[in-house]
Amino acid sequence: MSKALPIRALATTLLALVSVAAQAQAQDDHAAHGHADTQATTVPATPPAAPAADPHAGHATSADGAAAAPAMDHGNMQMQGGSAPPDARDPHGYSDGQQLGSGDYAVPGVPRLMMADEHTFASLRGETLERRFTRKGDDSTAYDLQAWFGTTYNKAVVKAEGDIAKGKLEESRTELLWGHAIAPYWDTQLGIRVDNGEGPSRQWLAFGVQGLAPYWFELEATGYVGNDGRTALRLEGSYELLLTQRLILEPRAELQFYGKDDPERRIGKGLADASAGLRLRYEISRQFAPYIGVERAGSFGRTADYVRAEGGRAQQTRWVAGVRFWF
Repeated sequence: MSKALPIRALATTLLALVSVAAQAQAQDDHAAHGHADTQATTVPATPPAAPAADPHAGHATSADGAAAAPAMDHGNMQMQGGSAPPDARDPHGYSDGQQLGSGDYAVPGVPRLMMADEHTFASLRGETLERRFTRKGDDSTAYDLQAWFGTTYNKAVVKAEGDIAKGKLEESRTELLWGHAIAPYWDTQLGIRVDNGEGPSRQWLAFGVQGLAPYWFELEATGYVGNDGRTALRLEGSYELLLTQRLILEPRAELQFYGKDDPERRIGKGLADASAGLRLRYEISRQFAPYIGVERAGSFGRTADYVRAEGGRAQQTRWVAGVRFWF
């Protein structure tokens, strides 16, 4: 009995200590809440912010509770543009009637600024200037030149092509044309053509197109109408294969058709002449490039008969060497 009393007293003391600690913790929590409430009451009240619009308001809800997006009404969508509002300022009114190059904008001694397509340019290109060699010894010198002067959209064009053999002009074609741009990389051409050389000269009205086709094919197609119902068609095409930045292989082909026989110039109806060849050039600069090549040329139909009658060969292979230039 004497031993149980100390144990019971110890347990009672421990319970009392736990009870006191619990009461102290409760009082601290209550004091903290009370302090927060006091701060909330002392802070000046501010107008409550408008509740944010619920982006899911009005959305349909699927069976699993997820919001399902409604179908978009494209009929209510409007693209940028349309008519200006009635009170919009005149877009041309900001200059107050002033024009570039005159009035307050004309500075003495300073030329008026011009866009690139307003300038006038000139160019001369020697597509071929070469010596042609054949097995039979019918060597000749050939040229194909083109020059133009004008703007991006309108220009005067001169084309000249011919052959010189044994110091005599065998044949030549000279065209004076007016070129007009109708699309990017394409020009229409209208003018006259004059043929000289052996036989009487011929004059033609020329019309055609010249430009750069897709995949970088350079093409020319020109039709001609002459005296006495004569007609002709000339087609030419070329392509540049860049083996390196300076070494370029150029396939080239040319065909000429005539609508009727012209015995005085030894030309027959239909496909009269055609040539196709390869020229390998090295561009010392972009403006000057020597080249070598091979070309197969021939006459067909009645034109071939005229050539054979004079002791010539209707078809032959020619080795060429020359220069290509432009400036």
